[in-house]
Amino acid sequence: MNSYSDIEMRLLNDFQHRFPLVHRPFRKIGEHLRITEDEVIARLAHLSAEGAVSRVGPVFSPGCIGVSTLAALAVPEARLETLAQWISLLPEINHNYQREHQYNLWFVVTAPDAGRLDAVLSDIAGRAACPMLTLPLLERFHIDLGFDLTGEKRRYCTQGSSTRVHLTGAQTAIVAALQSGIPLRPEPFAEVGARVRMKEDMVLEQLARWREQGVIKRFGVVVRHHELGYRENAMAVWDVPDDAASAIGKIAAQQPGVTLCYRRARQLPEWPYNFYCMVHGTRRDVVEAQVATLARNSGLEDFPSRILFNGRRFKQYGAHYVTRESHGRH
Repeated sequence: MNSYSDIEMRLLNDFQHRFPLVHRPFRKIGEHLRITEDEVIARLAHLSAEGAVSRVGPVFSPGCIGVSTLAALAVPEARLETLAQWISLLPEINHNYQREHQYNLWFVVTAPDAGRLDAVLSDIAGRAACPMLTLPLLERFHIDLGFDLTGEKRRYCTQGSSTRVHLTGAQTAIVAALQSGIPLRPEPFAEVGARVRMKEDMVLEQLARWREQGVIKRFGVVVRHHELGYRENAMAVWDVPDDAASAIGKIAAQQPGVTLCYRRARQLPEWPYNFYCMVHGTRRDVVEAQVATLARNSGLEDFPSRILFNGRRFKQYGAHYVTRESHGRH
């Protein structure tokens, strides 16, 4: 599946969730792996350069410090490439994929507030001039995007917080400084502190508090699944009675291969589906089998459904909750 060394695989797998929030985190990781601090940094830099690592940093719970929505467009094939590239240039877009469906361009829009979110969606709708779906999150059962690379199927608590956090100016500065990840240098949190004019201890205390509260779902290595051999991903959707979704979601979220599981708003009559699972795998037939098992084990077999496999990946980055403009207002 890949040519990474045992040490690199342990870096990629073990520290997606358990990253040490300490003065010299890479030294701590090196002690765990029995390699030097410099080697940890060098290997992470190499993995980042190869595209296997998106960043090292926080993954915030959706809705805690900003607003976001999944959206889709039904784009004529002749316009797909041009429109997708334009959408990908927008800073509020963090994921942008082609999928096998009439609605063939799917993207996530993230913004600091509802007004900015609506403005971006309006701009896209005006530019696209084709049918559009806007599908906000209503209930989450498993949202993490961590990938178990060992086959041990370890589970972490991924519920996170659902409470909106109103950031102070100092907190906004920390979020802005960490959106692209921490610097891969010996004292990354001291550098973040210097950037936001705060003591390192204050930065670390805030991050630890957010992680404990569930505002940060996890802090660690954020991998790109495609570069690690997970070249097939499917968005499986069902039309489930709203009052049954929570019970089904608790079961579905625990099924092998499921990396996201949530309920979103329908957009009738164009889009009747409200229950979503993302499943990643190395081959299409493997993913299809996982979706079938998921449906059988979760009681989803009798509900209307679709499987939307990925096509081209136009953009995959971490969400930017704080723009330069919103940061400057504090």
